[in-house]
Amino acid sequence: MPFLGQDWRSPGWRWVKTEDGWKRCEAFSPALEDGNNQLNDISHTVIITGDDEKEVYSAEDCEFAAKKRKKDHFRNNTDSQCFYREKWIYVHKESTKERHGYCTLGEAFNRLDFSSAIQDIRRFNYVVKLLQLIAKSQLTSLSGAAQKNYFNILDKIVRKVMEDQYNPRLIKDLLQDLSSTLCILIRGVGKSVLVGNINIWICRLETILLWQQQLKNLQMNKQVNNGLTLMDLPLHMLNNILYRFSDGWDIITLGQVTPTLYMLSEDRQLWKKLCQYHFAEKQFCRHLIPSEKGHIDWKLMYFALQKYYPIKEQYGDTLHFCRHCSILFWKDTGHPCTASDPNTCLMPVSPQHFIDLFKF
Repeated sequence: MPFLGQDWRSPGWRWVKTEDGWKRCEAFSPALEDGNNQLNDISHTVIITGDDEKEVYSAEDCEFAAKKRKKDHFRNNTDSQCFYREKWIYVHKESTKERHGYCTLGEAFNRLDFSSAIQDIRRFNYVVKLLQLIAKSQLTSLSGAAQKNYFNILDKIVRKVMEDQYNPRLIKDLLQDLSSTLCILIRGVGKSVLVGNINIWICRLETILLWQQQLKNLQMNKQVNNGLTLMDLPLHMLNNILYRFSDGWDIITLGQVTPTLYMLSEDRQLWKKLCQYHFAEKQFCRHLIPSEKGHIDWKLMYFALQKYYPIKEQYGDTLHFCRHCSILFWKDTGHPCTASDPNTCLMPVSPQHFIDLFKF
């Protein structure tokens, strides 16, 4: 049976085993904890008002003031990206005797550690895609704390791209969708639900426009390497590398590096395999695009079909959902599953499925 705290609906306190026994973890700074201990050692506090009148407060009032100071300090700490460090969250959609309320998208976004996930190259694209879907339709459904966390994570993503030059095209698409959404919300502020002051959203929009300008002026650093390079590989190996790509824009970008890669990137068979991977044959018949020689132009077919149908998404690592425990988690971190065979209960969760889990 799980340990419950003072509030029976809460998941309980966090405890750490030390040499002196088990001690409860606090989410606040040691300085604040020391200040609270000093207040607990005195029975009352004397405060002198402006009229030199003395008012005596009891220890309970001092304790309340200390808790409020902790709360304000924690709320104003802009460096805190997440309020929780759990790697999993229980998804419940209705009230029960054990749990009141339900799990929201904002709560899941806060508790799942996306701030650390963007540092993992396997999860980076997954998190960016999730942020993009939230920017398109779910931004106003986030709570104020979740919105603050959202923009803090976005700031870390932009910094990472500026430093590592990793996948700037994906971030440009995210910022473009987010800026379009914010422009619509700010213009219709009286018709939509915006948590927070309108000036905060205007500042956020200005920050996004600044990020877009920085990414536009981003210059890729030329790496000096005297060892083996991509162009030292034989043609059949370069061709096999191109066949591993699942995004047409990545193939076009790689084809702009050298004339040899451009020749390989224009292969009709390559684009045909890409279309067959992402789309069904029935979809081909509706959008046939013949070339001048009478053959099907599979490259144009791919981008034409992409406008009408979603493409398959590939990620190095994704969130997983346990159907037995109703828990959402990163697969490599695991979760406290009670099933006899936990592997049979796992289900990969795409970014769109993640959002759909919290629609009521």
